[in-house]
Amino acid sequence: MTTPASSASPVSSSATSASSTSSATSSASATYGDLRAQLDSLTTEAFRPELAEIDQLPTLEIARIMNGEDATVPAAVAAQLPRIAAAIDAIAERAAHGGRLIYAGAGTAGRLGVLDASECPPTFNTDPEEVLGLIAGGPGALVTSVEGAEDSKELAAADLTAVKLTAADTVVGISASGRTPYAIGAVEHARSLGALTVGLSCNADSALAAAAEHGIEVVVGPELLTGSTRLKAGTAQKLVLNMLSTITMIRRGKTYGNLMVDVRASNEKLRARSRRIVSLATGASDEEIEKALHDSDGEVKNAVLAILGSVDGPTAAALLAANDGQLRAALRAAPTPPRTP
Repeated sequence: MTTPASSASPVSSSATSASSTSSATSSASATYGDLRAQLDSLTTEAFRPELAEIDQLPTLEIARIMNGEDATVPAAVAAQLPRIAAAIDAIAERAAHGGRLIYAGAGTAGRLGVLDASECPPTFNTDPEEVLGLIAGGPGALVTSVEGAEDSKELAAADLTAVKLTAADTVVGISASGRTPYAIGAVEHARSLGALTVGLSCNADSALAAAAEHGIEVVVGPELLTGSTRLKAGTAQKLVLNMLSTITMIRRGKTYGNLMVDVRASNEKLRARSRRIVSLATGASDEEIEKALHDSDGEVKNAVLAILGSVDGPTAAALLAANDGQLRAALRAAPTPPRTP
């Protein structure tokens, strides 16, 4: 007896559906199994059994343990100083020819990059486009998690395309694990266009460092809370980003000694700081300082040059323009020997 096709169909459909579900489950299991294996191999994800009862300790004791953990971070950064310095010299060389510094990361790493970039204009009077921070998922990800954004290399390439990345620029991929696809994708795309690339991670032998020309791996060890890389790893990344931007600006002549002579006086506190900087740099009287700042449209560097070089505001501006904004070089080029503060 032959079974009608109509009666066999439901059984076949059910079997196919079950097979399909099983296949999807197996695929997902394999994917997450692979990812779990990756995480198990990362120092930043390691479990610390000695802290398994930390939630039972007095608050002061937890704070002491956490403070002790944080104290180990500077030594981990110190171990990478030669690599950090080499990256800075390369970044400064690009910046001297108009290249931009662009950070790219996801989550905490991305937020730290955006923070560092956003502080450069008021501190060093840079154009907002000179130092940029890109975070996976866009500006909204600064305050709200954007699920899945960090898993896309293509998104990183699209974000860099949107800011018109060129070979003159530098891209710093930031990722505590060193495996975040968004950060790796940013570095790979930048390198394919001839841009300078830096990979900042907190695990040794990371894929991010391997993808970049300059790999910086600050190995801070397992976190107090397993896998919470906003802690020691985040602190380490912040310290390195401070160095990358600050020393690059020092190399570019954005400071005079340890004075922020390119500070942008956008509020009362900064206007007061501007006058103090001119005073510290020149030793001039309040009257001289006010006149120099007035004649220099409030530009601190120009005012310092006007006083020490005994020139007027327009001449100070011309000397700085002719010497790539370098105050010491402009002072040497001044018509009269520089005045001693």
